[in-house]
Amino acid sequence: MSFRNLNIDKSWTLFLDRDGVINRRLPGDYVKNHKEFELLGGVTEAIKIFNEYFGRVIVVSNQQGVGKGLMSSGDLEKIDLHMHNLIQEAGGRLDKAFYAPMLHTEKNIMRKPGAGMALAARKTFPEINFKRCFMAGDTLSDMQFGKNLKMKTVLINETNRIAIKYPFLVDYHFTDLYTFAKQIAETSLKK
Repeated sequence: MSFRNLNIDKSWTLFLDRDGVINRRLPGDYVKNHKEFELLGGVTEAIKIFNEYFGRVIVVSNQQGVGKGLMSSGDLEKIDLHMHNLIQEAGGRLDKAFYAPMLHTEKNIMRKPGAGMALAARKTFPEINFKRCFMAGDTLSDMQFGKNLKMKTVLINETNRIAIKYPFLVDYHFTDLYTFAKQIAETSLKK
Protein backbone atom coordinates (compact mmCIF):
# COMPACT_ATOMS: atom_id res chain seq x y z
CA MET A 1 0.00 0.00 0.00
CA SER A 2 1.92 3.01 -1.21
CA PHE A 3 1.08 6.68 -1.19
CA ARG A 4 4.16 7.63 -3.24
CA ASN A 5 2.29 8.51 -6.43
CA LEU A 6 0.07 10.96 -4.52
CA ASN A 7 2.92 13.35 -3.65
CA ILE A 8 1.52 14.15 -0.22
CA ASP A 9 2.69 17.55 0.99
CA LYS A 10 1.35 20.52 2.94
CA SER A 11 -1.26 21.16 0.23
CA TRP A 12 -3.06 18.00 1.42
CA THR A 13 -5.66 17.86 4.20
CA LEU A 14 -6.46 14.94 6.47
CA PHE A 15 -10.00 14.55 7.79
CA LEU A 16 -10.37 12.24 10.79
CA ASP A 17 -13.41 10.73 12.41
CA ARG A 18 -13.29 10.86 16.21
CA ASP A 19 -14.90 7.92 18.02
CA GLY A 20 -13.20 4.64 17.12
CA VAL A 21 -10.34 6.42 15.33
CA ILE A 22 -8.94 8.97 17.80
CA ASN A 23 -10.59 7.74 20.97
CA ARG A 24 -12.06 4.51 22.25
CA ARG A 25 -15.60 3.96 21.02
CA LEU A 26 -18.07 3.04 23.76
CA PRO A 27 -20.13 0.15 22.32
CA GLY A 28 -23.83 0.96 22.45
CA ASP A 29 -23.14 4.29 24.14
CA TYR A 30 -21.66 7.75 23.58
CA VAL A 31 -18.68 9.54 25.06
CA LYS A 32 -20.74 11.98 27.14
CA ASN A 33 -18.06 13.77 29.15
CA HIS A 34 -14.30 14.28 29.14
CA LYS A 35 -13.79 11.56 31.77
CA GLU A 36 -15.14 8.96 29.31
CA PHE A 37 -12.81 10.19 26.56
CA GLU A 38 -9.82 7.85 26.20
CA LEU A 39 -7.29 8.23 23.39
CA LEU A 40 -6.48 5.06 21.49
CA GLY A 41 -2.90 3.81 21.57
CA GLY A 42 -0.53 5.53 19.17
CA VAL A 43 -2.91 8.38 18.33
CA THR A 44 -0.75 11.22 19.63
CA GLU A 45 2.27 9.84 17.78
CA ALA A 46 0.18 9.44 14.62
CA ILE A 47 -1.07 13.01 14.73
CA LYS A 48 2.48 14.33 15.16
CA ILE A 49 3.46 12.40 12.02
CA PHE A 50 0.42 13.70 10.13
CA ASN A 51 1.35 17.26 11.12
CA GLU A 52 4.68 16.80 9.31
CA TYR A 53 3.03 15.82 6.02
CA PHE A 54 -0.44 17.40 5.88
CA GLY A 55 -1.21 21.11 5.86
CA ARG A 56 -4.37 20.60 7.89
CA VAL A 57 -5.63 17.87 10.21
CA ILE A 58 -9.36 18.23 10.85
CA VAL A 59 -11.83 16.18 12.88
CA VAL A 60 -15.34 15.57 11.51
CA SER A 61 -17.69 13.65 13.77
CA ASN A 62 -21.39 12.82 14.00
CA GLN A 63 -22.42 13.31 17.65
CA GLN A 64 -26.12 12.55 17.87
CA GLY A 65 -25.79 12.00 21.64
CA VAL A 66 -26.45 15.76 21.82
CA GLY A 67 -29.58 15.43 19.68
CA LYS A 68 -30.77 12.56 21.87
CA GLY A 69 -30.35 14.69 24.98
CA LEU A 70 -27.70 12.38 26.47
CA MET A 71 -25.26 15.27 26.70
CA SER A 72 -25.33 19.00 26.08
CA SER A 73 -23.48 21.01 23.47
CA GLY A 74 -21.44 22.34 26.40
CA ASP A 75 -20.44 18.77 27.28
CA LEU A 76 -19.36 18.23 23.67
CA GLU A 77 -17.28 21.44 23.78
CA LYS A 78 -15.55 20.24 26.97
CA ILE A 79 -14.76 16.87 25.37
CA ASP A 80 -13.42 18.67 22.29
CA LEU A 81 -11.21 20.94 24.41
CA HIS A 82 -9.95 17.91 26.37
CA MET A 83 -9.10 16.09 23.11
CA HIS A 84 -7.24 19.11 21.71
CA ASN A 85 -5.34 19.58 24.99
CA LEU A 86 -4.25 15.93 25.18
CA ILE A 87 -2.94 16.03 21.63
CA GLN A 88 -1.28 19.42 22.04
CA GLU A 89 0.42 18.35 25.29
CA ALA A 90 1.90 15.40 23.36
CA GLY A 91 3.27 17.75 20.68
CA GLY A 92 0.54 17.30 18.05
CA ARG A 93 -2.00 19.64 16.49
CA LEU A 94 -5.59 19.35 15.35
CA ASP A 95 -6.52 22.41 13.32
CA LYS A 96 -10.23 22.26 14.07
CA ALA A 97 -13.06 19.88 14.84
CA PHE A 98 -16.51 20.00 13.27
CA TYR A 99 -19.45 18.19 14.83
CA ALA A 100 -22.93 17.23 13.65
CA PRO A 101 -25.04 16.96 16.83
CA MET A 102 -28.38 16.32 15.15
CA LEU A 103 -30.18 12.97 15.01
CA HIS A 104 -29.54 10.70 12.02
CA THR A 105 -33.29 10.70 11.34
CA GLU A 106 -33.10 14.43 10.56
CA LYS A 107 -31.19 13.69 7.30
CA ASN A 108 -29.22 16.91 7.78
CA ILE A 109 -26.39 17.64 5.29
CA MET A 110 -24.07 18.28 8.25
CA ARG A 111 -24.19 14.61 9.26
CA LYS A 112 -21.84 12.24 7.47
CA PRO A 113 -22.17 11.00 4.80
CA GLY A 114 -23.48 14.48 3.93
CA ALA A 115 -20.87 17.04 2.91
CA GLY A 116 -21.77 19.76 5.42
CA MET A 117 -18.82 19.42 7.79
CA ALA A 118 -16.34 19.32 4.89
CA LEU A 119 -17.92 22.42 3.34
CA ALA A 120 -17.71 24.19 6.71
CA ALA A 121 -14.04 23.20 6.94
CA ARG A 122 -13.35 24.61 3.47
CA LYS A 123 -15.11 27.84 4.42
CA THR A 124 -12.77 28.09 7.43
CA PHE A 125 -9.70 26.95 5.46
CA PRO A 126 -10.28 28.03 1.81
CA GLU A 127 -7.09 26.31 0.61
CA ILE A 128 -8.73 22.88 1.06
CA ASN A 129 -9.07 21.00 -2.22
CA PHE A 130 -11.15 17.86 -1.67
CA LYS A 131 -9.21 16.00 -4.37
CA ARG A 132 -6.13 16.49 -2.18
CA CYS A 133 -7.73 15.13 0.98
CA PHE A 134 -7.90 11.90 2.89
CA MET A 135 -10.82 10.82 5.05
CA ALA A 136 -9.84 8.33 7.75
CA GLY A 137 -12.69 6.70 9.64
CA ASP A 138 -14.04 3.45 10.98
CA THR A 139 -17.59 3.39 9.59
CA LEU A 140 -19.42 3.09 6.29
CA SER A 141 -20.66 6.69 6.57
CA ASP A 142 -17.04 7.88 6.90
CA MET A 143 -16.12 6.11 3.66
CA GLN A 144 -19.23 7.45 1.90
CA PHE A 145 -18.43 10.97 3.13
CA GLY A 146 -14.94 10.78 1.67
CA LYS A 147 -16.00 9.29 -1.66
CA ASN A 148 -18.89 11.76 -2.05
CA LEU A 149 -16.25 14.51 -1.97
CA LYS A 150 -13.70 12.67 -4.19
CA MET A 151 -11.28 12.20 -1.26
CA LYS A 152 -8.97 9.24 -0.74
CA THR A 153 -10.57 7.03 1.91
CA VAL A 154 -8.81 5.16 4.69
CA LEU A 155 -10.68 2.58 6.73
CA ILE A 156 -9.32 2.44 10.28
CA ASN A 157 -10.70 -0.77 11.69
CA GLU A 158 -9.39 -4.06 13.01
CA THR A 159 -11.64 -5.88 10.56
CA ASN A 160 -12.01 -5.09 6.89
CA ARG A 161 -15.67 -6.09 6.56
CA ILE A 162 -16.57 -2.70 5.11
CA ALA A 163 -13.72 -2.95 2.57
CA ILE A 164 -14.85 -6.43 1.53
CA LYS A 165 -18.52 -5.48 1.22
CA TYR A 166 -17.92 -2.04 -0.34
CA PRO A 167 -14.51 -2.21 -2.06
CA PHE A 168 -15.33 0.80 -4.24
CA LEU A 169 -15.59 2.98 -1.11
CA VAL A 170 -12.30 2.03 0.58
CA ASP A 171 -8.96 3.04 -0.95
CA TYR A 172 -6.78 1.93 1.98
CA HIS A 173 -7.26 -0.13 5.14
CA PHE A 174 -5.24 -0.02 8.36
CA THR A 175 -5.95 -1.50 11.77
CA ASP A 176 -5.17 1.75 13.58
CA LEU A 177 -4.22 5.38 13.04
CA TYR A 178 -0.56 4.90 13.94
CA THR A 179 -0.07 2.20 11.28
CA PHE A 180 -1.57 4.57 8.70
CA ALA A 181 0.73 7.39 9.84
CA LYS A 182 3.82 5.16 9.70
CA GLN A 183 2.95 4.18 6.12
CA ILE A 184 2.60 7.85 5.13
CA ALA A 185 6.01 8.61 6.68
CA GLU A 186 7.75 5.58 5.17
CA THR A 187 6.39 6.28 1.70
CA SER A 188 7.33 9.96 1.90
CA LEU A 189 10.89 9.14 2.98
CA LYS A 190 11.34 6.95 -0.11
CA LYS A 191 10.61 9.81 -2.53
